[in-house]
Amino acid sequence: MKNTEFNISGKKISNETYPYVVAELSGNHNGKLERALESIKVAKEMGADAIKFQTYTADTLTINCKRSDFQIKGGLWDGYTLYDLYKWAHTPFEWHDELFSYAKEIGITCFSTAFDETAVDLLEKLNTPVYKIASFEAIDFPLIKYVASTGKPIIISTGMSNLSEIEEAFSIIKGSGNNAITLLHCVSGYPTPIEQSNLNTIRDLAKRFEVNIGLSDHTYGITTAIASVAIGSCMIEKHFTLNRNDKGPDSD
Repeated sequence: MKNTEFNISGKKISNETYPYVVAELSGNHNGKLERALESIKVAKEMGADAIKFQTYTADTLTINCKRSDFQIKGGLWDGYTLYDLYKWAHTPFEWHDELFSYAKEIGITCFSTAFDETAVDLLEKLNTPVYKIASFEAIDFPLIKYVASTGKPIIISTGMSNLSEIEEAFSIIKGSGNNAITLLHCVSGYPTPIEQSNLNTIRDLAKRFEVNIGLSDHTYGITTAIASVAIGSCMIEKHFTLNRNDKGPDSD
């Protein structure tokens, strides 16, 4: 299997090395800076290579509207409007400097998912070593072009994309001269039943694109992640929380 090797904060990303483990905090700081800082500490203690946040505001993602098209029906967030969910779950911009500084202090890589150009501008000021593109933004081609222009490595989740859309995003990044790409196989279910993991997609993506392939894992437990490494995954992204009983926006 061919792939493109590159480094994130000095660590080689390749399917010939140990998989790179990303602890995804998402909204599980529950709106508390102290909890976000504690989560960074715990991620480091548990052996994660990186801690990842999500950089957006409710206003940059959606509008404050209560019409049915903007209401969530069923699942973990049943009854929320999109605006209220994003307002609850977002990581405030003003926290980022302290989060990045603390991660650097204790020796764990910190980066984030950028959801719009203002997020990219903030993360560039903080000298993020890598960018993540979420499944829901993988067809936001202007955003991908903007991120690619930074020259930083890019990780893209593919959970909401068909093959032609992945090819389009891939070609935009390659066309910018940026070859440091990792595609993450992803099933955008929260949580994802393990029988729906479809891990053979990892082999297929590796064959088609000849870059690093990983897994953004939304299943319970570690079985799916371990199995993915056996068939070529070089990166594992996994959501985590300090306490599921706290009932944060992503605690399940």
